[in-house]
Amino acid sequence: MSATRVDYDFAVLRVVPRVHLGAFVNVGVVVHARTAEFLALRAVTDERVLAAHVHGVDADLLARYLRSCEAICAGDVAGGPMALAPPSERFHWLTAPRSDVLQSSPVHEGICDDPQRALDALFADYVTIGRPGGQGDAC
Repeated sequence: MSATRVDYDFAVLRVVPRVHLGAFVNVGVVVHARTAEFLALRAVTDERVLAAHVHGVDADLLARYLRSCEAICAGDVAGGPMALAPPSERFHWLTAPRSDVLQSSPVHEGICDDPQRALDALFADYVTIGRPGGQGDAC
């Protein structure tokens, strides 16, 4: 086991097609490990997959919005002015509470050896749409 352990924060991105009902489908995960200077987001952005699992939402628009979130997370200027902010500010902006169709879970904490592997594991644990045998995480 590596001697270097990294603290990180993460949140699950979810689509809430009918905000007044509160039911949601998990579509992504964002991980921020400040001390490792790591910020990354992984999301389902395939319009066909989103349309099959998230009913009542414009899947093309949702996919574009998720790709925009990826650009903001990566610090890509295509994400607009928010993408130019420091990583901690981008993480907090992406996970800020919203009453919109795309929302974030509460922020949770973890410890890992490798933030990228943690992101991959969290995505596998919490986002099942688009994977063979995945049922979706509708609540």
